[in-house]
Amino acid sequence: MITKLTESIIKNGLHCPEDKSRIEFCDSELPGLYVEVRATSQGQGTYYLRYKDSTGKTCHQKIGRTTDITLVEARKRAKTLKAEIALGSDPRRDEKAMKAVLTFSDFFENHYLPYVKPRKRSWKRDDELYRLRIKAVFGHKRLNEITRQQIQLFHTALMHEGLAAATCNHHIKLLKHALNLAIDWEMLQTNPASRIPLFHEDNKVENYLEQHELERLLNVLRTDDNRSVCFIAMFLLSTAARLNEVLRATWSQIDQHTRVWRIPASNSKSKRVRAVPLNDSAIEVLSQLDTEGKFEYLFINAKTKLPYVTIHKVWERLRKKAGLSHIRLHDIRHLHASLLVNSGRTLYEVQQILGHSSPSVTQRYAHLSTKSLQEASNSASVKIKEAMIKSM
Repeated sequence: MITKLTESIIKNGLHCPEDKSRIEFCDSELPGLYVEVRATSQGQGTYYLRYKDSTGKTCHQKIGRTTDITLVEARKRAKTLKAEIALGSDPRRDEKAMKAVLTFSDFFENHYLPYVKPRKRSWKRDDELYRLRIKAVFGHKRLNEITRQQIQLFHTALMHEGLAAATCNHHIKLLKHALNLAIDWEMLQTNPASRIPLFHEDNKVENYLEQHELERLLNVLRTDDNRSVCFIAMFLLSTAARLNEVLRATWSQIDQHTRVWRIPASNSKSKRVRAVPLNDSAIEVLSQLDTEGKFEYLFINAKTKLPYVTIHKVWERLRKKAGLSHIRLHDIRHLHASLLVNSGRTLYEVQQILGHSSPSVTQRYAHLSTKSLQEASNSASVKIKEAMIKSM
């Protein structure tokens, strides 16, 4: 039915004949624009634009409901669509392409995770960040619907939730990495997470022990009944290795003759083979283990007969027993570094023993050498005083 659409017709004339299921009111003022009225929704309809695509096929693009937009707005949108179509655009094709893009959940669960599982040791952490917070915000969105502003608002909301700056940043880094892979796999054109400023991370928290505190800790590790975990803690202190490296240490990696522990790239944070010197206290720990020749791994849980996965619960008890509730497992690594620096060892030596990839990481321990530097400076002072006495 061709007629000049008016506001009056839109308000009062949209009725479908009883013998039809639907009817079209075609606008004579703007060819292609029409209102579809169905028998099931008398008195209201939907604006459409009829057009031909590049192949000559007739297509229909929905503009909006008559209850949601006015006739003036419908004509304006129809004119814009016609202009875009004249320049080569195809609304239906673009809409189908949009719907063909994966949602973030589909992409993350069926593409990202299968890819990173054999390539990234921390993939479980990625999955945790996704399940706890990212999925609820971005899971239902298609990859090309995610915007920079949405990610920035999400980043800020995490901070307001009370998460540490580093944790907030981990979420953004994960989104950026995942969406970069989507670009590599030609599922996305641009990454909305790129160039988003991260929060400043003041995560250089280091707890050191005074001599009397170290003695209390060693007394607990020497006498507590849970010998396996005490041996692990002593080995951590003796080698400055990371907990994951120690828990995954095998006897095949240990050469007691040359006193070297070779950590394979698969276990090393730097992803490179690392040689750790075994000092006297480390060798003493190895001599007390009863797993050599019986098990593959150094440290075995006596109850399960399996390698340890974590010791944090037992460590919580041990540190409280020593009156050192503020000392974390990772602080043992810092403690080893402090012992080295304050014994006069160079930062280069500390870097090699701790397995740091960059000297800048080791530089955080530079302030610990103050005592050594003062002693060195005092040696010059002694000479100065001796010269002063002789000159008198």
